[in-house]
Amino acid sequence: MGQAKTLNEKEFKRVLAIVATTRYAERDRMVLLMSFWGGLRVGEIAALRIGDVVGADGSIKQQFTLTPEQTKGNKPRTVMVAEKLRKELASYVAGLKHKDPKRALFGSQRSRDGFSANTLCKRMNHLFALAGIDGASSHSGRRTFITTLANKGVGVRVLMALAGHRNIGTTQRYIDLNDELVKVAVNLI
Repeated sequence: MGQAKTLNEKEFKRVLAIVATTRYAERDRMVLLMSFWGGLRVGEIAALRIGDVVGADGSIKQQFTLTPEQTKGNKPRTVMVAEKLRKELASYVAGLKHKDPKRALFGSQRSRDGFSANTLCKRMNHLFALAGIDGASSHSGRRTFITTLANKGVGVRVLMALAGHRNIGTTQRYIDLNDELVKVAVNLI
């Protein structure tokens, strides 16, 4: 199986349009945004608690730390939250019925503890299938996040920190090479 598809802007908007028609539109939209705009892995998203992203004063944090238990590498990592993601999170959190900091940020119909990573992965894959985007998976948001920032000139060491990678080679494999990036590079001469 190859790498997850990196979505272009049109495909991303199509997924969000489909999500807007689903029963749990607000939750599903926020899950996708945490992946596409936050660069989080599906397991990290599933493990988020309200208190991870909401401060004691009720505001959305500018950054938060994932515990070792919440990450793939079993090492803590800091997640920087872009302003547009903070606004979306504020709107999402305002609509939650229960705001207990220990409660799952993304509740599921079957469990007040939220999704398992596997169940959330299946949900995300289902949303991509509904949108008719072949090759997309729960990892597409993370790949798109890293590739988009690389296309905007963000250095690979910064990308490595944002992704929570310990090896620069891992980060480089995430960057999807495309014709537009090559055109921009050659025109730097």
